[in-house]
Amino acid sequence: MIDTPYGKISTEVFQQAKKIKLFVCDVDGVFSDGRIYLGNDGEELKAFHTKDGFGLKAIMQQGIKVAIITGRQSNIVENRMSALGIKHIYQGKDDKLSVYQSLLEKLNLTPEQTAYIGDDVVDLPVMEQSGLGIAVNDAHPLVLQKADLVTTVKGGFGAVREICDLFLQCHGQLSMTQGKSE
Repeated sequence: MIDTPYGKISTEVFQQAKKIKLFVCDVDGVFSDGRIYLGNDGEELKAFHTKDGFGLKAIMQQGIKVAIITGRQSNIVENRMSALGIKHIYQGKDDKLSVYQSLLEKLNLTPEQTAYIGDDVVDLPVMEQSGLGIAVNDAHPLVLQKADLVTTVKGGFGAVREICDLFLQCHGQLSMTQGKSE
């Protein structure tokens, strides 16, 4: 077992995390708590945790690419992810697996070099193909059963940062993540 700031993980998961070159994320339920706020005029609001943003920037500085694949289409997501410097943003995608496979081909990566974090059954096909399938703490029970790793933090409350910190720890760079949030 390996000690992390969030608790112990298996040596096998830690070794797999060392191989990751692409971190693929769902949005609703992962970056947010899964709730969607709708105003009277149809305005949609989502809350994002600044710790997640800082973690993503830190892993991208270490050479890990980040991609977003989500079933919903939202200007909020486009704006937030673009502001973080994420180049691979795929929205409105019901078939996440085909997007994932195309992305691997485009980036010349193997599934073993990828990690995927999700929260619901629609995420399972990509999670099961990835080298490291991750579920947020409050994911659907079937997703929790299939995950290689379950975060200690709930979706929308820093779960993405927890995984970013793991990647940084794997490469001896965790102390470099100290600083202000994004």
